[in-house]
Amino acid sequence: MKRRDFLAAGSVALVGVMLAPQLLAATQEKPLQILALVFDDYETLDLHGPVEMLGHMKNVQIKLVGAKSIIRSYQGPRVVTDVSMEQVTPCDLFIVPGGLGTRSLVEDATLLSWLNAQAAVSNKVFSICTGSALLAKAGVLDGVSATTNKMAYQWVMSLSNKVHWQPSARWVDEGKFLTSSGVSAGTDAALFYVRQLRGDDEARRIERLTEYHWNDDSAKDPYAVEI
Repeated sequence: MKRRDFLAAGSVALVGVMLAPQLLAATQEKPLQILALVFDDYETLDLHGPVEMLGHMKNVQIKLVGAKSIIRSYQGPRVVTDVSMEQVTPCDLFIVPGGLGTRSLVEDATLLSWLNAQAAVSNKVFSICTGSALLAKAGVLDGVSATTNKMAYQWVMSLSNKVHWQPSARWVDEGKFLTSSGVSAGTDAALFYVRQLRGDDEARRIERLTEYHWNDDSAKDPYAVEI
């Protein structure tokens, strides 16, 4: 894996990966740093729905991180990554989308180790759909209440019995961790994060701007499953 030129300058080791020291210092003037994982066969709306909402906040910087420079979504369109997975990147919000690509990635030891290290330097970790499967298999969600895509609920739940899986929740917020149900639920949870961070007026402004009908009730889960 080739290191990006703009990331080649000085770095220090952290948990087997590299940490860029210039990214450690946060100031009031510094933009809100959002980092989103992408991988082949990620679900397009899982990522781009939340990014649409979050990107309408002022003073926000969103970057994509992946194992290679060009990543193909499940629906076909490709994206270009900004950051290499050869290092971890301190951020305010780390997004982990889901999609069919997670089915094989739950067995990727290198990715799971990186997820553990990346979560440690992220102020908040936000999964959409089966992105929670990756976090669960990496042990990131041990002891945490979380949810996932209800159509894949049994599979995701089978990956870890250390997570307090919630069968009826549009999203679950527990301190550092925000996990959402399937696909469009991530957009609802993203607006919840906006409200949590910047207030209800800002969340409603973005809802109106995007002409999106926000399900703002995390307990209102029309796709809940019975256990």
